[in-house]
Amino acid sequence: MSPNVFILMGVAASGKTTIGTALANATNGLFFDGDDFHPESNKIKMSSGQPLTDADRLPWLHTIGKLSAQHANHPQPTFIACSALKNSYREIILSHNPTTTFLFLTAPPEILRQRLTQRQHFMPPSLLNSQLETLEPPANVLTLDTSLPLPQLLSSTLQKLNLPL
Repeated sequence: MSPNVFILMGVAASGKTTIGTALANATNGLFFDGDDFHPESNKIKMSSGQPLTDADRLPWLHTIGKLSAQHANHPQPTFIACSALKNSYREIILSHNPTTTFLFLTAPPEILRQRLTQRQHFMPPSLLNSQLETLEPPANVLTLDTSLPLPQLLSSTLQKLNLPL
């Protein structure tokens, strides 16, 4: 069986929700925004401009891993937006579902900053630098340049993942 759970990972404003929603819509799949699974204490901390610690993230990462495992055998693809910035974070998710596939979303920092200032979110633009410093780019995963136009990015991603429309 082909992997059917995809984690769209990257720093804030890299396009996780936008791309994940578009992929789910194009494939009749499911989309979950990892931000919805943060405990309220994490949201409050980020809203006040404080970066999360590994201890803050741990329960959230296990929740994302369990969500991935719950959808591992579903017939339709499942897309989950989750920053998964460090290798150790991705290992926690994989411990719940080893067939999870990570898609690494990237964009130049100036585009990320511009996107952050144009949206309403509990994470302020001031935390982008801490996310960029924390980020451990993954090896051997599909990297998506989200500065490309969405239709072009969606088409090439679906082709590379060999997902039916």
